[in-house]
Amino acid sequence: MFKTISTLFISSLLLSACSSVNPMTWFTPHRMVIQQGNYVTEDAVARVKPGMTRSQVRFLLGTPLLNDLFHADRWDYPYRIERQGQPAEEKRLTVFFDKDTVTRVEGNAFPATRPAIDNPPPAGQN
Repeated sequence: MFKTISTLFISSLLLSACSSVNPMTWFTPHRMVIQQGNYVTEDAVARVKPGMTRSQVRFLLGTPLLNDLFHADRWDYPYRIERQGQPAEEKRLTVFFDKDTVTRVEGNAFPATRPAIDNPPPAGQN
């Protein structure tokens, strides 16, 4: 009985070792994906035009993360994401206002999300 259990344990240990080559990474803790800021896409930024009001920009891009008292004529949309095994990704978008209207947009945004299916089937076919 003991031999069967130990053989089963050793074989399961050896089989689990096949999934990973480096034994130092077998017991690493799970790292969460950490997102901070506003995820702003290029298609949303393309809709922001000079002359738009602050409420229209808030509708398109969301509430800005940073509201600087010393720079009330601009909204900053920083974004940072950290994924395990990949370098941190950072983007920053700034919208400039003159009183209540947009004058310009500077910075970069994430590419627009693409649909999972590029060519959907014709209507009525699934």
